[in-house]
Amino acid sequence: MAETAAGMARAQAPQHQGADARLEVVTFKLGEEEYGIDIQKVQELRGYDAVTRIANAPEYIKGVVNLRGIIVPIIDMRIKFRLGEPTYDQFTVVIVLNIGGRVVGMVVDSVSDVITLTGDQIKPAPEMGSVLDADYLIGLGTLEERMLILVDIDRLMSSEEMGLVEKMAA
Repeated sequence: MAETAAGMARAQAPQHQGADARLEVVTFKLGEEEYGIDIQKVQELRGYDAVTRIANAPEYIKGVVNLRGIIVPIIDMRIKFRLGEPTYDQFTVVIVLNIGGRVVGMVVDSVSDVITLTGDQIKPAPEMGSVLDADYLIGLGTLEERMLILVDIDRLMSSEEMGLVEKMAA
């Protein structure tokens, strides 16, 4: 049943194939890798500030912040993807996302830029059994010498595991 649901979700996911398709992404770094997410999901970029810890929260949920009256859960993506111990410095950024009406903050090492990829620059994600499940990938973006891991941030932040985030913020 899970395979069927995953297949249906993939069939409903936007297809970024074809030369005339365009995807505008915010690029960010986690460790040595560069990732991209759909700019339409990004509400704002903020520097990393202290968070209020939540008891018994998974390690990757750093806590919550009050963002203009909205309690926003903050997720450290380096911890979530098991990419080593995070360090917080002047380059650390919180990407505030709006996913289906929910606001969530995503801590990344740094934000690079905003780029537009054409359908020809987006390759299907290989099945590699990596830390980041291929179900959460749109594909790989190629831009000259750069390779971007394109994350389906809607699917990642809507996963059952991330449902914890919503409960923590409530």
